[in-house]
Order: sequence, then C-alpha cells, then structure tokens
Amino acid sequence: MARIRLSFSAGLFLSLMTASSIGLAQSSKEPSEYDKALAAGYKAQFICSGLWNGGKTLADIEADELTGIYDHIAKIVPTLRTDIDEKTRQVRVTYSDTMPPRTAFWNPRTGCTGWPIGSKGMNFIEAPKLREFSDELAWPMGDRGATTNKVEKSKDVQKITSAAFNSSIYGGKTSAFLAIKGGKILTERYKDGHDLHTAQRTWSVAKSIAGTLIGHSVQQGFSDVTAPAKIIEWMSVFDPRQKITLDQLMRMSSGLTSDTAGNRTDPIYMGGATVTQRAVNWPLLYPPGSQFRYANNDTLLAVHAARSGSFEPYEFFQKIGMTRTYAETDWQENYILSSQVWTTARDLGRLGMLYLNNGMWNGERLLPEDWREYVSTPSGPQPDREFGYGATFWLMNNTDGVPKDTFAAFGNRGQYLVIVPSRDLVIVRRGYDTRDNRFDIATFTRDALKAMGT
Repeated sequence: MARIRLSFSAGLFLSLMTASSIGLAQSSKEPSEYDKALAAGYKAQFICSGLWNGGKTLADIEADELTGIYDHIAKIVPTLRTDIDEKTRQVRVTYSDTMPPRTAFWNPRTGCTGWPIGSKGMNFIEAPKLREFSDELAWPMGDRGATTNKVEKSKDVQKITSAAFNSSIYGGKTSAFLAIKGGKILTERYKDGHDLHTAQRTWSVAKSIAGTLIGHSVQQGFSDVTAPAKIIEWMSVFDPRQKITLDQLMRMSSGLTSDTAGNRTDPIYMGGATVTQRAVNWPLLYPPGSQFRYANNDTLLAVHAARSGSFEPYEFFQKIGMTRTYAETDWQENYILSSQVWTTARDLGRLGMLYLNNGMWNGERLLPEDWREYVSTPSGPQPDREFGYGATFWLMNNTDGVPKDTFAAFGNRGQYLVIVPSRDLVIVRRGYDTRDNRFDIATFTRDALKAMGT
C-alpha cells in the first residue's frame, strides 16, 4: 500500500496542545469541544481497529471496547453518529456542526490510523487488500497441531481454566485465557463471540512488544541500549536530554516529565497528534536514571530512537507467526508502541515462546543471547509497588508462589503475558476489565502454576 503523508498548519497543533487546558474552563455539565473531538477520535479508532484488526462485530466493539473507558469521554462516545465504509475500510465519527468528522482508515500492514482534528481525511478509490494468513502451517507458525490433549486428562487444568472466567474468584472480565507448556497449548478458552483469531488492543503490553523489537534492532547491530538515544530533536549541545540513554527510556527512568501521571497520552491516542509533535518536547524533571516514572512517552521515545536503524514490526511478526498482530502508527508513520498494538491470545503466546527459546526461532537468532536476562533484570530505580520493573517488562520475582525468574507484560483493561522460563510456561490472559473490577494476576499465576503441576 502506498504510504501517505500530509502537512497541516502549525496552528492546528498549537490548538491541539492547548485545547485540554481550555476545556478545563468549560462547565462540568457540558463537555468541551476538545473532549468531543477526543471522544470521536477514540470511537473512530476503536471501531476501525476492532472491525478490521480484530475481526469483531460492531455489537461486540460497542459492548466491550467502547465501555469502561475514560470518564471524560465515556458519556460522549455513545451519542456520536458513526459512518462505516466497508469498501474503503474507513470509519467517520461526527461530533461537530462546524468541523469535519474524526476519521480512521485501515491498511493491511499497520492497521488503523487516525487523522488529526480538523482533517477531512482522504478519498480512497480502491479498497485495501486484505492481509494474508498462514493458519494451515504447523504450530507455532500456523495453527495446525497447536494443542495438546493433556487438558482432557487434568481436572485441575480444567478447573483453573473455568476459574479464569469467574469474576467472583479473580475479578475482571476475561475474554481469553491460554497456557503454553513444552511448546504446545495446554489449555485455551474464549468468551462468547471471540475465538483464536479475535484480536484485541494490547494497551501497555505493547511496551514489552516494543522492547522485543528494540532487541531485534540490537541483534541486527542498529541499536545500542547503553548509548544516548538517537533523537534528533535533542541533538543541541545545550539540550541536557541528549544524555538520556535508550536503556533509561526502556526502564522508565528518563527523568522526563509530562502533563499527566505518565500513562495517558490523549492527544496522540485520540487527538490525531503525532509522536514527534508531543513526546519529544517534554523537559527533564529529574536527572536521567535517578527516578522511576511509568510513562508512555518513554516507550514512544525509545521506539523513535530505534527507528534510526532497521525497524519493521510487520516483518518481525511474520517471522514468528504473529500474522494477526498490527502495530499501528500515527499519520506521520511513527509507531505508537506504548499501547496501540492489536493482537490475538495465540500471537502473544508466540511472543512468550520466543523468550522461552531465549530469542531463537526456527534456528535463527532474533534477539541477543542475553536479551531475556536483560529485559527481566531490575536495574536502577524501581517502582514502589508489588511488581518490579526490568526493561519494558514487569517482574514477578517477589510474588509468593511464583518462580523468581517470572517476568510479564501488563496492559490496561487486564492484558497479561506471563513468562516463566524455569517452568517452560507461558500464560496469556486477555480481558475487558474496568478500573473498579481488576483481575488479580498475581494470585491467578500462583494458582495456575499449581494447577498445571509446575
């Protein structure tokens, strides 16, 4: 598919950066125009991705993806009119009488892209070609022969599989659960309306996917985690940010500030702003490497730096059979790898298997030999919470009943990929959790390990 680049006035993006503060002055009873624009962008993006990345029905998207969302847009989203163009795979959401609809469009390589506020988008004449899959290939490159019949012989495994979907036991709203042991799927189950090929947004599991892609770049000789991040906007001799290393970005210790607690990037996720317009502009708050501060921006910047070399998520995913995984970009083709990846439970299982294999796949080394140790080892400042942090992965090394080498990818709304090298085990749990009803991954992991006899 041809790549598309458009230029927009600086004034548009100045308004994008200031609109949030303007919106604060609006009446709490009436949403601001900016919040309406964000809600429309959110709805367009999720319907587009849910339909054509996820293979979901519109009813399922409305029930799962468009509920339990951010408070400032939750009541607005259901009121907005949506137009879906199946032929050209575009979604338009109207929010204003004076501004164009917010639009998202799909392509088979990177999924859905949202246009900026104020853009009329593009008129596509031809429908995009669909992505091709290799389901008929043998597992793990395809789906043939993926499962083991051991689950039929184990009441304990059957019990933990059922319990994963019982909110009264572990909380949350589970959509998928699978466990891979010895290279085969030991158990697997999906909620009604989902199956092995249904993709969901990973949310912050994407950060661990980003770390894996950076590892592939290191293996190819294009990136060095110990060196200062190659971010051209910081190259002035007077800019103290030029000393921030790729390692510090991956470990959430850049020292940079932002306008939120760190895990919200509304202008990029919903507003159509780009990574280079938003993420590169934040000043230092602490000396690099001195403070842990969980932040989308650190991951966005790490990927932005790694892209100075060879960095092709689609090609990497194809190498390990993750054919239903989409790493989405902004309209300037910057990857939004802090959150905006859509994938299936099985594809996340394949990613976990790559780490169980210590970076080897079909005889080819895709990650450095020490990369698993690197991402799963704490270094520098740590979060003040139950789980530690490595390099783009969370650590479960202090979780009771869980082996010390366990590390995991965690994402909003209950997305979990747990990797236990010493037990040759991968656990994947997907969900549509809410802030008030979260899944207890620590207790579940402990119980799952016990049920699986590991």
